[in-house]
Parts: sequence; C-alpha cells; structure tokens
Amino acid sequence: MRLIHLDAVGGVAGDMFVAAMLDAFPDLKAPVLADARAVLPAGAGEPVLEEGSSGGVRVLRFGLKGGGEHPPESGGFRELVARIHAAELGSGTAAEAEAIFTILAEAEAKIHGVPVADVHFHELADWDSLLDVVAAGSIVAHLRGARWSVSSLPRGGGVVKTAHGMLPVPAPATALILEGFSLRDDGMPGERVTPTGAAILKHIVSDALPDESGRLKGSGIGAGTRELPGMPNILRALVFEEARLPAGDRVTVIAFEVDDMTGEEIGVASDRLRAVPGVLDLSIAQRFGKKGRPMQSFQLIVAADATDAVIRRCFVETSTIGLRIAETRRVVLPRDTATLDGIGVKSVFRDGLGQTAKAESDDLRQDSLAKRRSTKRKVESESR
Repeated sequence: MRLIHLDAVGGVAGDMFVAAMLDAFPDLKAPVLADARAVLPAGAGEPVLEEGSSGGVRVLRFGLKGGGEHPPESGGFRELVARIHAAELGSGTAAEAEAIFTILAEAEAKIHGVPVADVHFHELADWDSLLDVVAAGSIVAHLRGARWSVSSLPRGGGVVKTAHGMLPVPAPATALILEGFSLRDDGMPGERVTPTGAAILKHIVSDALPDESGRLKGSGIGAGTRELPGMPNILRALVFEEARLPAGDRVTVIAFEVDDMTGEEIGVASDRLRAVPGVLDLSIAQRFGKKGRPMQSFQLIVAADATDAVIRRCFVETSTIGLRIAETRRVVLPRDTATLDGIGVKSVFRDGLGQTAKAESDDLRQDSLAKRRSTKRKVESESR
C-alpha cells in the first residue's frame, strides 16, 4: 500500500498540493493536466507546471497562463459541480472534485446559514480555483487506495480580505474545515492554509491514521506564489511504500493455570495437548499465585474451528477447573522447509532483511555441543 505524507512547511493551498504531487509522481502530469484543461472553457488559459525556486529550494508551481476569458460571475456550488460533470474527465476525477467542493460548500453553508445548494463561493469565482480542485481530484482518483497523513499546519495570523470584509486568519469556513487537525504558530502571519487547501486535506487525510513506516520511494515539492521571509513557501510530499504483511487468519488463545500437578504430569499433559488436532502452539510459564504459591500457566494457540474440542481435552488432560478464551488475529510469515544433510531447515522471507533460516533442533544429533552448533550454522547458511 502507498503511504503519502504531506509536510506543510509554508502552508497548504490547492496549487501547492497539485505541484507537490506532480513533482512526486511525474507520470501523472499528462492525465492531470488533461483533466484540468477539459474543465476550462475555450480562452480561459492553459494549465501549466513550471519549475522555479522558493527560499533557495527548487520547486514546481502549478497555475493558469494566458487566456482572456472572464471568470464566471457566480461561483455557485451547483454551477461548478455541473461544469465538472459536463467535462470529459478521467475515471473518478469528477467524483473526487465534487467531494472537495462539497466540503467547502458545507462549511460555507454552516457559516452563513444557507442551504448547501445555494452556496456561492465568492472567493472561488475564478478559473484558477476550479482548476486546482479538478486537478487535485484527478490526482486523488489516480492514487486511489493511497493513505494520507499531514504534519501540523501553520495557523497564520492577521486578517484576510473576503467578500464579507476583513476576517481573521484562518477564515471562518477554513477554520471549520480544519477542526481536528493540529495547528502550530510559527510566527509567520498571513493566510497559510487556503479554503481549497483545507478541503483537500479534509477529503484525503484519515482522522485516525496509524503511525506506520515504510520504504521511502519518492518526494515532491510544490510552492505557492507568495514569498515568506526566512523560509520557503512550500508543501512537501513524501511517498512511502508500506511493507506488505502476509495474510492473517483468526485463532483462539486458551489460557489457564494449575498449581497441583507434578512436573511429570505437566510434561505428559503438554505432549498430549500438542498432539490434539488444531493445536498450533503450546507454551508453559512459571507464575506465582496467592501467598507465593508456584503455579504453571498454560497458553495454547488453537485453530478457530478446533476450539471446542481442545477445550474439552484441556479439562481431561490437566487439573484446571476454568480457563480463559480469546479470539485474535494471527499473522504468519510464509515459510519453506527443506532438508540439507538429513537436517530439516525452515526458511522465511523477512521484508528488508531477506531470507532467514533455522535448523530443526531435533535433527541436530552430533555428539557434542560444538559440533551441533557448527552443523547448525552450516546448513542455515547454505539454505539462504
């Protein structure tokens, strides 16, 4: 699975997101620009991706060049969605772009107390904003199945000019969309996360993303048009390939303690329980109960469909009068067994480490510890 982490160094805006992602995934440039071009009317200009720098860092910038077509007078939610669905876009692009616009519309509707269908995006009533949302939707559609995370976001400060006058940063709709995200104050004023940038993040970033790592496969940097004093105005994308776990299965864990069986009785019971069909593993540990009384703790890992039969055998083979049962998930690495010089060797492949091998101890029958260890090293090395 692909993991994509966004570092909001300078902030997040629609054009910064598109540029960073196309830098990280250059193969997406042609289809994403084609989608962006398809949603624009003739004469509105040409979507372009240009190389530049920000704070001394090499970046890509995404935007609209040329054209004399006037932007739409109404940035109405219904009109924008209708235009998106009327365009010949790649598979999934329209749905992703509409989802981003819907997040924006729902926030604006709540702020202004109007139905979503009646929302007008005064600050988005230009071709650039439509371009950013459709291009972002195209990227998300092409990377379907990816998992996204984002760093803490710069809060910014001061006020921003809107159709409703000067409002504090982040603007009310942006602040509503960013609820649940972590914000930081880096001392840099101005609007650092735009409404479009916030909506894109809300659409793609999981609310509860596990902290997982993976192999870094690529990166990309997109920049905004604003220059920030003392820092690059960039959004960086880090692309990881998540280590794939083998398929797991469901097993039952049976646990109980005994304090009145001899060592010989425990040895016989454990051997007989291991031989029961469906018992995958059995281990015994020393524990101490009330008043320091020693006891033996049994734990059996059992195939789910053999649980009832194994429980009955536990009551027959041991003196326990009660046990604990838990169903859990098991993940087992694929293994291969071979025989070298009459000794069984179990091999598994571990991601990042390659193949590892272990000789079966029961097959090591040499007449000294040194010889057994030497044979073990030899067959394990030869099996890799």
